[in-house]
Amino acid sequence: MPIYDVLYERLSKVGQEHLLKFWDELTLEQQEILVRDIEELNLNELKLYFDRATASLQENGIKLDDRMQPVPEEKLVSIERTAEERLKTYEEEGLQQISAGHVAVLLLAGGQGTRLGFPHPKGMYDVGLPSNKSLFRLQAERIQKLEELAYAATGRRGVITWYIMTSEHTIQPTNEYFMANNYFGLKKENIILFEQGSLPCFDYDGRIILDEKYRVARAPDGNGGLYRALKQQGILDDINKRGILYLHAHSVDNILTKVSDPVFIGYCVQEHADCAAKVVEKSHPNEAIGVVAIVDGKNQVVEYSEISAKTAEMRNADGRLTFSAGNICNHFFTAAFLMKIGETFEKELKLHVAKKKIPFVDNSGKRITPEKPNGIKIEKFVFDVFEFAQKFVAMEVPRHIEFSALKNSDSAGKDCPSTARTDLYRLHKRYIEAAGGIVHGEECEISPFISYAGENLKPLVAGKSFTSPVYLRSNRDPYHGHL
Repeated sequence: MPIYDVLYERLSKVGQEHLLKFWDELTLEQQEILVRDIEELNLNELKLYFDRATASLQENGIKLDDRMQPVPEEKLVSIERTAEERLKTYEEEGLQQISAGHVAVLLLAGGQGTRLGFPHPKGMYDVGLPSNKSLFRLQAERIQKLEELAYAATGRRGVITWYIMTSEHTIQPTNEYFMANNYFGLKKENIILFEQGSLPCFDYDGRIILDEKYRVARAPDGNGGLYRALKQQGILDDINKRGILYLHAHSVDNILTKVSDPVFIGYCVQEHADCAAKVVEKSHPNEAIGVVAIVDGKNQVVEYSEISAKTAEMRNADGRLTFSAGNICNHFFTAAFLMKIGETFEKELKLHVAKKKIPFVDNSGKRITPEKPNGIKIEKFVFDVFEFAQKFVAMEVPRHIEFSALKNSDSAGKDCPSTARTDLYRLHKRYIEAAGGIVHGEECEISPFISYAGENLKPLVAGKSFTSPVYLRSNRDPYHGHL
């Protein structure tokens, strides 16, 4: 049976036979590309996806106020309101687990730096620090430093495996960047790149859109595509084989990320949590950030568009916002929980739908870029697994220490390279001052090889005066600037 007939029969069963309408006009090579695109579609799932997606579209705009409760106090620990000794016990637990080789990092790094005017993977971006280090390099060096701190604390040398989720467009440049930089001093075998999937784009009638006569229109399946990718690309097997028990997941674009944070990991381990989130206190009621809350008895992130201003402005007796736990895409999972998601719950993950302008091929075969939305893109979100956790907890961290997102170019004036730079300078200046040093001026950077989070600086800075620009570097740092 010719390949066309086989495909036509399969596609017509699910109402997608239009994908072959230009078959006779295609070259042999183009036909092969189209066949590959169609083979990659899970045709049995497609109708289900579209039906679930349109149902979710109907729910867009529904307010959740009456069904929401804040995360209960016993399930949320605040760094700023917790005794130092208790935080120390969490940290010791985390360092023990790192030394035992039980901890890995899941980095969500599928995005391009398009909004930054940077046509490369966002992790390669340099915000303009004195060191000229990229986000990837900063995070790699924090991993190395943490392995050393864990060894110093326990006498055992453990490895933090680094799993990096890329996308179709970023996997090759990311791989080449790591190779060119000799994996930033980490061992190649402990850095594993894998690729998030994509989902087809549909028109409003459930027909898959053709991007070219021989190409199906697809879009990345969102950071929640993590769970399917972990299973399909053998990452869950690798986690199992290495004896990893706990994973710290976060996005690449937060310059202040405490990679594989031992305090967070230790807290989650001691609480026997299978899933957790770091949160920051919302800066004001209308801040455009989702909040971690309980809806109909289940943990979830509620987008700011899903609650009314009145609920957003509610305050507790102490004056703090009732719904204050701002989500920053920074999570903890046990390996067992991720296995369970891969086996069972991934299929039940919510689908989030956006109406978009999707380029398409019209009936005459001409590619059109529409002026208004003509179809839907479907995404999954990483936080939608919270509801499947047996025990979910949250840790509220100080924003000025742990969160500065990089989303926009400097013209936006927020979440941009200059704010990321300023936030890091301010934090590192505080570290030096807390260790007894004095900094004149604002520009201040400490290499992760010197200090992971402000520790062990006293011998270097106590009683000394520094003038900006300050760059505390190690002899392992490439020479770029000021001591």
